[in-house]
Amino acid sequence: MRGIRRLAQHLDISIGTVSRALNGRPDVNEITRKRVLAAAAELGYAPNQSGRSLRQGTSNTIGFMIELSADTAADTFFMGVFDGVQSAFARHKLDLVVLPCSTDEDPAAYLQRVVARRLVDAMIISATQHHDKRVELLNKANIPFIALGRSGTDDRHPWIDLDFEGVANLAVDRLVEHGHRRIALGIPRSGINLGLVFRDAYKAALQRHGIPFDPDLVIRASSSEQGGYQIADELLKLKQRPTAVLLNYELMAIGLYRRLYDAGVQPGRDIAVVGFREEPQARFLTPTLTCFRLELRDLGVALAESLLATLPAFGASYPHVIAQKVWPLELIPGESDAFRL
Repeated sequence: MRGIRRLAQHLDISIGTVSRALNGRPDVNEITRKRVLAAAAELGYAPNQSGRSLRQGTSNTIGFMIELSADTAADTFFMGVFDGVQSAFARHKLDLVVLPCSTDEDPAAYLQRVVARRLVDAMIISATQHHDKRVELLNKANIPFIALGRSGTDDRHPWIDLDFEGVANLAVDRLVEHGHRRIALGIPRSGINLGLVFRDAYKAALQRHGIPFDPDLVIRASSSEQGGYQIADELLKLKQRPTAVLLNYELMAIGLYRRLYDAGVQPGRDIAVVGFREEPQARFLTPTLTCFRLELRDLGVALAESLLATLPAFGASYPHVIAQKVWPLELIPGESDAFRL
């Protein structure tokens, strides 16, 4: 059986009600929705998706733009987030399309092409820059979107960002309590805004404890194991080495440990280490890494629901969703920063 008209006739309800039920609209009661879905499955109803998209001017897909890099392949972050995003979209028969921007292309130019082709109905963008042209582009094109990460461009759009300030404060407070005063910081070398937010929070935390900010202790490196190796190498070259280091990216800890061990420096004994996110690859480090836990699937669900709340077709289902939110992380104590001076 094909055709929504025949399905409506079979159920003896209006075509509009059948259409809204099939599309997961909130103005259809659950009993009717289940009845329509059951009949559609039983009778083999198959919608003409391309024709429906042309008539409605929608694709029923949401794009999630990520920027590829040499580090992306080893990063499990986005896979967990995608799972949560799609689980929320599936309630409304929406699909997630991942839009990977190559390292060879400007992200704004890539997004401009996506927008011009009308490939998706709304967007999730990530890797936000302090001045992010994509925010301006999407606002101008009147395309609904949410950002995974704050930017300094415009704060009127919905966004969810990790609590970098909370992480920096907890980490510095913990290290200072253990007697550390010379605390280094490893952040991404790219222009991504999270590095700036984290650096500023680290600087403010030091000042709360009366510790002067030393720019020589802030090391920028790639967000990877190699970046962690570089950070440790640069810290080892300092005339006055730090007694502790705080990392702004999870995979950095693996490379940092390797370089320290190569130099005969024992993490957790000769230098305290606090990592960022709990990462499967780092769980087997010795000593165990003090870091922070983040529920990626829950973050993905929140991203999707926050975006759906801004869309007229689905907003009624999410009246209490907060459009701008700082997402908390939980401290997981390990042995890498256990020693006291």
